[in-house]
Amino acid sequence: MRSGTGGTPSKIARYGNRVFNQANLIEDFSRTRATTERLASPLRAEDQVVQSMPDASPVKWHLAHTTWFFETFLLIPFLPGWRRYDDRWGYLFNSYYEAVGARHPRAQRGLLTRPSVQEVARYRKAVDAAMAELLEAPGESADEVTSLTRLGINHEQQHQELLLTDILHAFSCNPLRPAYHKPPAAEHHPQPTRPNWLSYPSGLREIGSDGTDGFVFDNEGPRHTVFLRPFRLADRLVSNAEWCDFIDDDGYRRAALWLSDGWAAVQAENWRAPLYWQENGSGAWQTMTLSGMQPVDLAAPVCHVGFYEADAFARWAGKRLPSEAEWEFATRDLPVSGNLLDEMHPVDSPLRPLAPMDEGPGLRQAFGDVWEWTQSAYAPYPGFRPAAGAVGEYNGKFMCNQMVLRGGSCATPAGHVRATYRNFFYPQQRWQFSGLRLAEDV
Repeated sequence: MRSGTGGTPSKIARYGNRVFNQANLIEDFSRTRATTERLASPLRAEDQVVQSMPDASPVKWHLAHTTWFFETFLLIPFLPGWRRYDDRWGYLFNSYYEAVGARHPRAQRGLLTRPSVQEVARYRKAVDAAMAELLEAPGESADEVTSLTRLGINHEQQHQELLLTDILHAFSCNPLRPAYHKPPAAEHHPQPTRPNWLSYPSGLREIGSDGTDGFVFDNEGPRHTVFLRPFRLADRLVSNAEWCDFIDDDGYRRAALWLSDGWAAVQAENWRAPLYWQENGSGAWQTMTLSGMQPVDLAAPVCHVGFYEADAFARWAGKRLPSEAEWEFATRDLPVSGNLLDEMHPVDSPLRPLAPMDEGPGLRQAFGDVWEWTQSAYAPYPGFRPAAGAVGEYNGKFMCNQMVLRGGSCATPAGHVRATYRNFFYPQQRWQFSGLRLAEDV
């Protein structure tokens, strides 16, 4: 990566074939950083240092790691005179970038009582000021600074969602079941009617991004051709009411419904319901939410289920999960709107999946509410090549043993997702806002 150079400041930079005004880039950077601060604001210092499981990270670590990203990949190479805020912190806040150096073990991030929450806040403030200086005058490296800043913004948006899912898991481990934000107003939604089924014809389809529509992650391309057989998709997500039927029909006790590894997980972990569900004394289900323990909304989409559970439910229903190519083809012309995180008022967002509000024709709940499991393994598209250097580790090296999810969730920042976006998790993981939509062959 090149060192920073002087020269005439460039106010226009380019990513793909889209032109970004430098002032808009600075605004996007500032808004993203402020959103993270707002998300952390309801939390006490004690809340921010807890790590409830190896897959999760403390809030303080998220705040520091996203700052480390901008310092490491932008300030050090491109801002003349910048020196590391603290030479020791790179080891603490590197996540998985082997090319950058050694790092503290992931499962032990909760042991990092130092630096303090206050010291991390000062770190963020110092890096933000330096980034503002760099973005005002990026010099001859304007194109690279712009593309890496866009990557850093989207990287931080991913950690905003992780901040919420991780604190939810931490609070679920507390017997007091604390609330992150105020409980929602009581609402009653009738149980959903049977889904409508939407048909899609067979044919050759173009899937993936060609890099001309603004920022995309490298794993979203290259655009390529796939053949799709005719298929149908349910017009809405699977609901909690339907999941209750699955439970009542012994869905978690019937080995024939499960993949072998999934059945092993059911037995080892004693799964009997989605993560966070508990029966109250009268036999009704409650669930842990960011508003504390709440009754399960039967009309809302089921949430916090892993791929193994989603696949077993689809088998029980006599259906299947869609492929990621089917999902993308069905959603590529839809507006990217729905129950997503409001960047300006994140804590006032619902922060929970909601029942579908409309009964109109077409695919509903495509974006937001819950990430939708697909039947597709996370693998490179034809022609994929990771970028050179450390940033090439961002996605490519994880293309093994994970499954693809699409569509975003109630904790995904609005504007962060698109039809080509590929999320990925291991099939047993359930702490994310993940659910499913059914598909079938025609």
